[in-house]
Amino acid sequence: MTIYFYTKSDCSLCDEGFETLRILQNKHHFSIEKRNIYTQDEWLEKYQIRIPVIETEDGIVLDEGIISINHLEEKFNHLFSI
Repeated sequence: MTIYFYTKSDCSLCDEGFETLRILQNKHHFSIEKRNIYTQDEWLEKYQIRIPVIETEDGIVLDEGIISINHLEEKFNHLFSI
């Protein structure tokens, strides 16, 4: 499974959110695709004030903004138990 991480340069919330995602990656074994919102107009329109955004391949937003490891862990536990 691939998890999309929407981000931009010089974003401390993005850096912190990515580190949180990497911690959970070790437990749940998924790949991460970083997507800079400034490379696609669609991403910029959709996510510019919401980043960072963590989304599944199916378009389900798992978390955004201030990423919570507890909230994200709950989402991954549910996602990987299906």
